[in-house]
Amino acid sequence: MHKTANCLDALPKRLQPPAKGLLHEMAEAPSRADAQAARERFREQFDAKYPKAVAKLDKDWAALTAFYDFPAEHWRHLRTTNPIESAFATVKLRTRVTKGAGSKAAALAMAYKLLEGAQDRWRKFNAPELVADILDGAQFKDGERVKTDTDIDQHTDNQIIDEKVAA
Repeated sequence: MHKTANCLDALPKRLQPPAKGLLHEMAEAPSRADAQAARERFREQFDAKYPKAVAKLDKDWAALTAFYDFPAEHWRHLRTTNPIESAFATVKLRTRVTKGAGSKAAALAMAYKLLEGAQDRWRKFNAPELVADILDGAQFKDGERVKTDTDIDQHTDNQIIDEKVAA
């Protein structure tokens, strides 16, 4: 969201709606290649007159497309900063009302308790079982798991064990 706004800020107001459409097309593309194609259309349309907008997009491209290296089920969560902003909005609202929490320790305790209470209302993560795979080093490309040599070796080992158990 913030990187999109930075890019749009480099364009005149009258061109922001079509530019925003292209930026959303990039973010919602089903693959990195499709996002790259939308990026090229953005470049063709705006680079000649507004190189700063294209430069901002180019500078942030790796961060904007990093979610393609994760499972497609997680993309919804990775494309937004809203969970972070929502969590801290709760804390910010309460600290304003109390006009400060006194000491640093009291402020930390209050923030902890507020976040602990707020987590009950948070949306659950899609496909939580894939988190363990990611932490184990599984590779994904355009949301699909990439078979690595390790995966093939583990599959072969499991097949051999299954055959021994069956015999």
